[in-house]
Amino acid sequence: MKDSVIAAQQTPSAQRTTRDLTRAAVSGWLGTAMEFMDFQLYSLAAAIVFNRIFFPDVGPAIGLIAAMATYGVGYVARLAGAVYFGRMGDRIGRKKVLYLTILLMGASTTLIGVLPTYATIGILAPVLLVVLRLVQGFGAGAEIAGATVMLTEYAPVRRRGLISSLVSLGTNSGTLAASALWAVLLAVLSEDQLLSWGWRLPFLLSFALMIFAMWLRRSLKESPVFEQRPDVVDGVALARDEVESAIATADNHEGSVLAAGIRQRKGKAFFLALGLRFGQAGNSGLIQTFLVGYIATNLAVGRSVPTDAIVYGSLAGFATVPVIGLLGDRFGRRAVYLTLSSLTTVLAFPVMLLITSGSTPGVMIGMALGLNVGVLGLFSLESVTMAELFGSRTRFTQLALAKELGGILATAIGPVLAATLTAVTGSWWPIAAMLIVYSLITFVSAYLAPETRGRDLVRLEDAV
Repeated sequence: MKDSVIAAQQTPSAQRTTRDLTRAAVSGWLGTAMEFMDFQLYSLAAAIVFNRIFFPDVGPAIGLIAAMATYGVGYVARLAGAVYFGRMGDRIGRKKVLYLTILLMGASTTLIGVLPTYATIGILAPVLLVVLRLVQGFGAGAEIAGATVMLTEYAPVRRRGLISSLVSLGTNSGTLAASALWAVLLAVLSEDQLLSWGWRLPFLLSFALMIFAMWLRRSLKESPVFEQRPDVVDGVALARDEVESAIATADNHEGSVLAAGIRQRKGKAFFLALGLRFGQAGNSGLIQTFLVGYIATNLAVGRSVPTDAIVYGSLAGFATVPVIGLLGDRFGRRAVYLTLSSLTTVLAFPVMLLITSGSTPGVMIGMALGLNVGVLGLFSLESVTMAELFGSRTRFTQLALAKELGGILATAIGPVLAATLTAVTGSWWPIAAMLIVYSLITFVSAYLAPETRGRDLVRLEDAV
């Protein structure tokens, strides 16, 4: 045992070419794009049509709440997927897990496109919808965490923030693709066509993307950080008892390296990461999911205006995301986090005043501003900061759990809570208040977190 562990520690640094880095970057971007396209396709469908084709026997407000609740069900399954696939990724490597997650996501999304509606099979239709949401969420629970870990562990130290931000560009690309598809459908199809067959097209089109992503990941090399981990032997991480046995027989340096990863008391880094996630996830649920349905239902603007606003905001995000990544590399993660969360807090009420002004330009500007500052900017930093907070032995598991718990507490519950509060108060101010609360949680977490820029990712222990 001792010889095998020492041999693993003395293995030269895993070499990766520019081509390997490019392939990892494209794979991470594409998988994350697919995850967010799948979820954005569903969230927009939930806001626009699912309340009528899967929940037709209730009033419009209750139907919207039911559709949003079904949207939130997927986040429960994501938590289970985060635990299952996160532990697998830390144990046998990142590559194998990323292949499985893309398969589960793509298959379930495609099947949503062939579901019979309530008018055809009654209550079984929403039941099947929930089942597919559960499968979709189970695969997605580790997809973005795995892509984040893989790309961060591939990236050169000085450009880690910029390269890791490509994962965030994947979220932006997926959001843009899904929103653009829905914008086209709303523009060219009548309401009867949309409700009868048009809504199925975006889900069916995701099948081609799944096939390409699976092909790309088959030839992807394993993370160089995973291969260099001192507790990995022959491509598999040693169990805790095996590491403890190795520590007992190793010299002081080797033993301290291994002990740092398994004897450190966990928790601080996880809760800080959860707080960092909370602002981005909560703001995303409100801006990209709830507000689309709220604007279409309550404001006197065209039905395509909110989806067009998401499209334009996502296009602007192609500049926002890499710029924030570069700023994080230049000034550190904490300073940029504090700035963005402060801006979102200050802009919450002005953004909502623009959105609820009733004018199309106001909706467009407000949605684009909220999306880029409060969602995409924070996501760009989140991609690298959360990975740097965790040690390599449990990085995949902890990152996936922090992301998905944040999703359940903020993104999944947020739209349902917002729908309920706006229905009770008859006003938009609860949405602004929720944006402020989410952003302040992230501000406090960033203030308490250590600066992680440049951290050695091979180290087994967390940053705090």
